[in-house]
Amino acid sequence: MNDPLGDMLTRIRNAQTRGKSTVKTPGSKLRGWVLDVLRSEGYIRGYESGTGSDGHPEIEISLKYLDGIPVIREIRRVSKPGRRVYAGLKDIPSVRQGLGVAILSTPKGVMSDTQARTAGVGGEVLCTIF
Repeated sequence: MNDPLGDMLTRIRNAQTRGKSTVKTPGSKLRGWVLDVLRSEGYIRGYESGTGSDGHPEIEISLKYLDGIPVIREIRRVSKPGRRVYAGLKDIPSVRQGLGVAILSTPKGVMSDTQARTAGVGGEVLCTIF
């Protein structure tokens, strides 16, 4: 798999299209850090790390709905393996005029665009959520 984070975002998008309450994805530290941001921003209910039937790490994500409509309307990968996108402190993108969230990988860890501005750091723009 070339893009594990892109795979996780696609699994979330597909599961919400089908109306699933949970979705499983292979586990990794980066995926866990991104899910921490999604949970703290209120886009998912939570997630549990565990081991799959094959012995590999696995994450089960509990998706969030509001009156039957998915909370995540749009989730998009920005920085891809073929084209990395970096943003300095002044260039951090604002998603839908501040209604959405951009997730960045910074020297201080993976965080939302608001947290990165507060911390005074820039980094790689991993994805945007609205």
